[in-house]
Amino acid sequence: MSSADRPATLSYGPNGFRMISSGHFVVCAVTGERIALEALRYWSVERQEPYATAEIATRRLLGKA
Repeated sequence: MSSADRPATLSYGPNGFRMISSGHFVVCAVTGERIALEALRYWSVERQEPYATAEIATRRLLGKA
């Protein structure tokens, strides 16, 4: 399996993320949607999970997703 076909493992920080294992995408923690690393803008440092959109991130952080 090439790195384009497998998700990256990331460590999420307050100002960015660090790659733990290589890949080209992560999977949204709420929707299961693939998010290309270059498009990743929303995540939770506390939960260490990525989100596809600001709306999904807000719903998750408010406990509604």
